[in-house]
Amino acid sequence: MGCGNIRLPPLTQDSIYDFSMKDIEGNTISLSKYQGNVLIITNVASGCGLTKRTYLELNELYNKYKARGLAILAFPCNQFFCGEPGSSADIKDAVKHSLRVDFDLFEKIDVNGECACEMFRFLREKSSLKGCKIGWNFGKFIINKRGKIVNYHGPRKMPSSFESEIIKLLDEQN
Repeated sequence: MGCGNIRLPPLTQDSIYDFSMKDIEGNTISLSKYQGNVLIITNVASGCGLTKRTYLELNELYNKYKARGLAILAFPCNQFFCGEPGSSADIKDAVKHSLRVDFDLFEKIDVNGECACEMFRFLREKSSLKGCKIGWNFGKFIINKRGKIVNYHGPRKMPSSFESEIIKLLDEQN
């Protein structure tokens, strides 16, 4: 399914909180519900070489800091070497049951190209990527409590390596 050669309209959103996304169950979730939280927003895949370690480390961070306001929003994506080919039910089973992930899981989306979801276009444009493509599964955008993108960590940067950054953001006042 292609999107054709369309010119994408300019983004009008000012904050990550201006977006609504569908969770893995198909429910529309306003991201404004995460106001006041530190967020890690990541594109994920259950069939990637980075899957087990990255999910494990994300889940460890989440369980360690969720009471202090950390939220992780995971968006399955099949754009990188078909790492996430399954349906929502398949993805949920793989991630929630097999990998035992506790954080929020959303519907599969595209992160690059003409079919990229607007939220990931926003993240790419407003981050250090400056509109460039996400290179692989598990790109991680770090959002502060005020909804501003403060960092982007590429796929090979494991979550444990930026734990101190998360702690510093959690310690900041709104």
